[in-house]
Amino acid sequence: MDDLYKAIADPTRRAILDELVERDEQSLFELCGRLIMKHGISSSRQAISQHLEILESAGLIIVRREGRYKFHSFNGEPLKAIAKRWPTNETRR
Repeated sequence: MDDLYKAIADPTRRAILDELVERDEQSLFELCGRLIMKHGISSSRQAISQHLEILESAGLIIVRREGRYKFHSFNGEPLKAIAKRWPTNETRR
C-alpha cells in the first residue's frame, strides 16, 4: 500500500493518471505531448518514463507492449483499497 500512496503523492503522476483516464492506451510520446500542452509539465521523456515505472509498480497503470512501443492504460483497482480502508459515512449506511 505504501507504493500506492507514494505514486499518487506526486502531482506529475496524478496528471499522468488524469490523462490516461481521459484517453487510454497512450505511448510515452503521446503522454509527454499531452502533459506539455494541457498541464504545462515539460519534464523529459526519461523523467516521465520513471514516473510511469512508479505508477506501474503501484498497479495504477497497465503496460501493453506492441513491437518497440509501450501503451499505458489506467487501472483503478488499487484505489479501491483506499476506499475500503477508510469508508465514509455514506458507505457505512
